[in-house]
Amino acid sequence: MPIRVAVVIETSGSTGTPKRVMLATNALLASAAASAVALGGTGQWLLALPVHYIAGVQVLVRSIAAETNPLVLPPGHFDPEDFLRLAETMTEPLRFTALVPVQLARLLDAADDLALLAVLRRFTAILVGGQAIRPDLIARAAELNVPVVRTYGSSETAGGCIYDGIPIGDTLVRVVDGQLELSGSVLAEGYLGDETRTDERFLVEHGVRWYRTGDLGEIDPITARVTVLGRADNVIISGGEKVSLDAVEGIVRSCAGFEQAVVIGADDDEWGQVPVVVTGGDPLNFSDVAASVVAALGRAARPARVVLVAAIPLLTSGKPDRRTLASTALPSNMGAWHKELGRSGPNNND
Repeated sequence: MPIRVAVVIETSGSTGTPKRVMLATNALLASAAASAVALGGTGQWLLALPVHYIAGVQVLVRSIAAETNPLVLPPGHFDPEDFLRLAETMTEPLRFTALVPVQLARLLDAADDLALLAVLRRFTAILVGGQAIRPDLIARAAELNVPVVRTYGSSETAGGCIYDGIPIGDTLVRVVDGQLELSGSVLAEGYLGDETRTDERFLVEHGVRWYRTGDLGEIDPITARVTVLGRADNVIISGGEKVSLDAVEGIVRSCAGFEQAVVIGADDDEWGQVPVVVTGGDPLNFSDVAASVVAALGRAARPARVVLVAAIPLLTSGKPDRRTLASTALPSNMGAWHKELGRSGPNNND
């Protein structure tokens, strides 16, 4: 391990094998400094995430850089009442916290408590990242005047390096073969004990070091705003056409009753692979959901089936455990399911 490495973060492995990311002190401090500039200054932080994930580590790093004492939420089930009691003890003029979307959703669901709503509004910024954030969640926060900042980044970038679509600090973004690549002082040293993977994901061109994120994305040529479209490896081929499961999931989650749904790929003898919706909600309007997907993404993206589960399994990061779902939620005979739904394939007319 290089002597400059200060922290090793093991990634969640939500879509693949976990990796151990090596971060130097300089990268951690560069991230904290960029965040402070983007947020309008340093202040006090409330730690509501595990410290074995980069978002939790960065709350501590930012607190050290600001010379303020962070408040630490007890580990375990996230309770809005516990959050309220702790947040009420914050004393600095600028107040921050970092959450994953499910935590924000629980806080907003409990915001009919006027004391909680007042506390949320007193935050200078509530950073939310770690996974895709539903647009309706952002809209609810805006309606309640809760100051949410959407963040994008990873352990490999020492945490969030793009706030509300805009790169912070000296972060540079480009799109190569449809995938986002990032550069800047926040980049990790690589992966501990895995030089092959390090060489695959970190590359140097003309003296500039880039991290290949594995995320599909776009950069607006006028505003330079970055849009993340989903994982490049979360794509299936259905009837000869590429289908982004993340894109399908985004449309599905925008439909009432399917806000927590997960879309996974299932093997199919006829079409190769098909999207399948897994949910713990009410599937009665699934035909409307499928129609919405077709309207937005085309017939190849039409979900073939909805699968009901008691609960969506989650990783400790709050992300859906897609590998567990893929291995437990799908029966072996998917063909019969397609016939029940009348799925005639990617080029059907329904």
